[in-house]
Amino acid sequence: MTHAITNAKLQEPTVVGSHATATAPVFESLSVLDLFKIGVGPSSSHTVGPMRAALDFVEQAAAAGVVERIARLRIDLLGSLGATGSGHGTDTAVMLGLSGLAPDTVETPQIAATLAEIRDRGILSFGGVRDVPFDEAKAFVFRPLTVRAEHPNALRLTAYDADDETLVTAGYYSIGGGFVMRHDEGDVLSPVPAPAPMLHEVPHPFTHGDELVALCRETGLSVPELMLENEGAWRSREETIAQLERIWAVMQECVAHGIATEGVLPGGLDVQRRAKPWHDKLLARDAAPKSGRPDLLEGMEWVNLYALAVNEENAAGARVVTAPTNGAAGIIPAVMHYADNFADCVDDEVSWPVRFLLAAGAIGIIIKSNASISGAEVGCQGEVGSACAMAAAGFAAVLGATPEQLENAAEIGIEHNLGLTCDPIKGLVQIPCIERNAMASVKAINAARMAQQGDGTHYVSLDTAVETMRRTGADMSDKYKETALGGLAVTYVEC
Repeated sequence: MTHAITNAKLQEPTVVGSHATATAPVFESLSVLDLFKIGVGPSSSHTVGPMRAALDFVEQAAAAGVVERIARLRIDLLGSLGATGSGHGTDTAVMLGLSGLAPDTVETPQIAATLAEIRDRGILSFGGVRDVPFDEAKAFVFRPLTVRAEHPNALRLTAYDADDETLVTAGYYSIGGGFVMRHDEGDVLSPVPAPAPMLHEVPHPFTHGDELVALCRETGLSVPELMLENEGAWRSREETIAQLERIWAVMQECVAHGIATEGVLPGGLDVQRRAKPWHDKLLARDAAPKSGRPDLLEGMEWVNLYALAVNEENAAGARVVTAPTNGAAGIIPAVMHYADNFADCVDDEVSWPVRFLLAAGAIGIIIKSNASISGAEVGCQGEVGSACAMAAAGFAAVLGATPEQLENAAEIGIEHNLGLTCDPIKGLVQIPCIERNAMASVKAINAARMAQQGDGTHYVSLDTAVETMRRTGADMSDKYKETALGGLAVTYVEC
């Protein structure tokens, strides 16, 4: 099946959302802040995206002046959203969005309180202003076998009046990483909501790894420096730095909360949280007297812990940073925490966490421009593989790597995740997702260190690896693309 959206070039689409404008030019370049977004778990494509779509639907209904006439709501979840939407929290995310809540600003206590009120009262406060009768079991229609040609993650929201006449309806594709495209039965696509206004073309445009390295050679800029100049197309240098510092702060908060929380993850698999007891063991071991040979890989256990902490938070539906997806949200924070605690990362004019995120974002832009970061499109290689490559590049950058070494680190990171399937048991972002983040975090660190031992010369380029990932995803059976219809998802049941 071909999913055409991945490499679609949008020519002046209708821009909607908080930055609506009829004439704003849209360039192909992405901002690093498009890839790192604060949201809620457990899935960027199945939770964050649909929540944004539902919030946009509220805005459409308000613009049409029909909110006061709404008597019933229907939500059709198609393809992968229909197959694993319940396990991935798509239904709850849509309810939150319809209630007027946004993934980047909703507080964790609000989530539980809002859902409890809807279920207890059988009433949904549409946009926070109009009480609409809402029977969750009837409002959601799961259609896993209806797979649209444009993208496997599709949903349609419809509002009816008291006579059951359609007041407003809108369809959406959730294309990964929290990105959402609006559609009208396959017609012209547009971003929802728009990223920050693209008022100026970036000074150093690139979509491929070889272009990025060539630009660095020509300008004498490092990858983070070049990215920071490009970000000036969206906002001031100071604002970009401040927002990336906030992203790092939220990542730290997520790890801290994850290692302090005990209990069982929701969803029915009864997966016990491991981060807190593991953290307690590591602290006790570090406090104990040392004897014998030192454990040279002790840092790796902390990396595993950091990744588990984030992804357990994600599985619980708490606040995480999409990096570049929720399913892979633990990899970049884990490697950044390793860099903070075990590596010699020196701040210069720009702090090392900002440089890390800028370099990682450059690789994410390349992957998203030429392949996909969506597990529903290309399997887990698009999520964990992309995050591994991004983390490897970020770590290489703060270790002082050249642009050539950084590109090599990213290539190693993605090459050794090629073919990785997305087969979550019961459709939950828990098994194998949580441990998979830990494994990829260690792999990213190794990739950066391997690349640093060379001069950047290598046989397989990042661009070749990304294209291979795209082709592998196209060849991969749909049952291995976030549908819970193949792999561990069915072998677990059969056993």
